[in-house]
Amino acid sequence: MDIYDLWFASAKISSKIKNNILNKFKSTRQIYMHSIYNNNSMFLGGDCSRIYGELRRAWNIDELKSLIQYSLKEGIEAVNSCEDTYPYRLKNYDDSPAVLFYKGNIKILDNVSVAIVGARDCSLYGKNVALLMGKEISANNVNIISGMARGIDSCAHRAAVENKGCTCAVLGSGVDVVYPRENRKLYEDILKKGCIISEFIPKTKPYPYNFPMRNRIISGLSDVTVVIEAGNKSGALITANCALEQGKDVMAVPGSIFSSKSKGTNTLIREGAHVFTCMEDLFYMLPMEYMKKKCIKNYELNASEEKICRLIGNIPIHIDEICRITGVDIKRLYELLFELQLKGEIICLQGNYYAKIESNEDIIK
Repeated sequence: MDIYDLWFASAKISSKIKNNILNKFKSTRQIYMHSIYNNNSMFLGGDCSRIYGELRRAWNIDELKSLIQYSLKEGIEAVNSCEDTYPYRLKNYDDSPAVLFYKGNIKILDNVSVAIVGARDCSLYGKNVALLMGKEISANNVNIISGMARGIDSCAHRAAVENKGCTCAVLGSGVDVVYPRENRKLYEDILKKGCIISEFIPKTKPYPYNFPMRNRIISGLSDVTVVIEAGNKSGALITANCALEQGKDVMAVPGSIFSSKSKGTNTLIREGAHVFTCMEDLFYMLPMEYMKKKCIKNYELNASEEKICRLIGNIPIHIDEICRITGVDIKRLYELLFELQLKGEIICLQGNYYAKIESNEDIIK
């Protein structure tokens, strides 16, 4: 990591101004040389006293050296917008971060990418859609971009990880700060093939006002932004609005008119967002063709398994209800459900709910 990148990122100046300065001087080291050793009148021209003052205040050499050592130990890298490794999509916007901090393989961000965002307190329907969509996107070698929040974000990342795909988490904290804490394992799994990025310097806490800022990065890195579930006032809708301002396509998954979690997505559709009804809808907007992998069954279901499969559909059903209807002993039922999961017939959702994978043929086709 370059100490000048760290210094420039820590200066309390807007991203637009930082990018203007960086475009003029081409490197953060050159900015340092001009701002520290030249007088104010020579810096960018005109009255730049406030900018000059902020840059001078940010040059705390002891603190910067300490943070550099910490970053090296944690495997944290930095890249500024004038460098080739900086994600090319973000170079199109003047309010993109002048400096990005990252862990993992940042080169994946040059590939086709889809943002999947949604409610933290999502429904089983939303989780099911996120898992199925994430699985198919990953199978087609498309990156999944999201914010590693609870709910839809975590489901999308997890689907990518479990299906050996690449995914990028954009944090509202330093790249070394895992939030929420229960996502530590997910954080580590993402880094195996993907990356974690942030515009905030290392050790930055997840302050609430950071999250609306990071949403423009999620949409900016993606070719299409998909909103699965969202209330009327949610971060997912902020991400969708950022995508629209950036000239990106926005797609929404329709939901029940009775669900508060679908009010935001249904409003997006009413206002002109693309509607997700099947995977072809999404891939129609991507620069590649959707390739569905055929599932070849090399097994047969026994009578008990067939009975359970006929009962389980695309609407999640609780294990207690399965037990009541089938009359199968609960211990034996768990064994049968586990076998059906191994055979790829059903998936288990949070809370002991189950859904049949094949019954989603109309969605994934």
